[in-house]
Amino acid sequence: MTEMMLPNLYRIEIPLPKNPLKALNSYLIKGDGRFLIIDTGMNREECQNAMFTALEELKVDLKKTDFFITHIHADHLGLVAKLATDKSRIYFNPIEAMMINDNSGIEDKLEKSAQSYLANGFPPDELKSSLEKHPGRHYGLGKHLDFYVLKEGDRLDIGDYSFRCIETPGHSPNHMCLYEPKMKLLISGDHILSDITPNISYWDVMENPLKQYLDSLSKVYPLEVSLALPGHRSKITDHKKRIRELRVHHQNRIKEAALAIENGACDAYQVAPYITWDIDCKSWDQFPAQQKWFAFGETLAHLIYMKKEGLIREKKENNKILFSPLCIRKYIS
Repeated sequence: MTEMMLPNLYRIEIPLPKNPLKALNSYLIKGDGRFLIIDTGMNREECQNAMFTALEELKVDLKKTDFFITHIHADHLGLVAKLATDKSRIYFNPIEAMMINDNSGIEDKLEKSAQSYLANGFPPDELKSSLEKHPGRHYGLGKHLDFYVLKEGDRLDIGDYSFRCIETPGHSPNHMCLYEPKMKLLISGDHILSDITPNISYWDVMENPLKQYLDSLSKVYPLEVSLALPGHRSKITDHKKRIRELRVHHQNRIKEAALAIENGACDAYQVAPYITWDIDCKSWDQFPAQQKWFAFGETLAHLIYMKKEGLIREKKENNKILFSPLCIRKYIS
């Protein structure tokens, strides 16, 4: 399905089968003899079929098409491996470009995360199931790509649009938004979503992902934005209001985590069931393996934030990392 959002700017809905996100918003901008696609969908047949149908409808020549990828997740990046031609430029942020092409594959990266998850209480059998179903393993690039690196403040021009690059780490290590000041347009990727909250998870390359995310929200808050186009779900017409809602959401999540460890030391896996999750399951035990991976990662990110803020302490006991209260009663009262 395609939808015109602004002159020469179209939303292409790319299905994400059996995924709670349901679909990805890919954006196509028509310029003078050139096209730009922002995010692509996963490297899987269903995504590819939807994309090619839309590109045919919009009369897009892939030999005249460049790509901008907001961040490293497979649902935004994976399909570019099938779409890019030898005439294409693939614009990407520096940190995540290096992560992809640093000669260590997805298996090595998942294994590194797995060791941290085990140390924080994730059961080995459930971890094995989560890793087997990880989308990055099945629907990622599958090959080396040469990226054109864009950094904070760089410009990307296409047709009537002149975008400024804004680095917004948090959801991923170097997530990047595009801002068009003349049109008051923000391409927000997964930094700001309309009716769901971006997953802020544990990354071994990030010291404090939740703090970086909250700082990134503050970074884009002052921008003049009439329309924000997110990576999933519906458009956003009041980005400041949505940012305020996201801040409250994370404050509430911190309070839930604080209450979970108020009476004694817990590992992250023991805290996770006490967090409110927007998953259609009656209990934590019923969570699908892949959703449990993301929920656990988000729990861990919040606990790391709380430790850095001096609300809780961390200790290692029997090869497990446990968190215990410091001054959380003052915080949650």
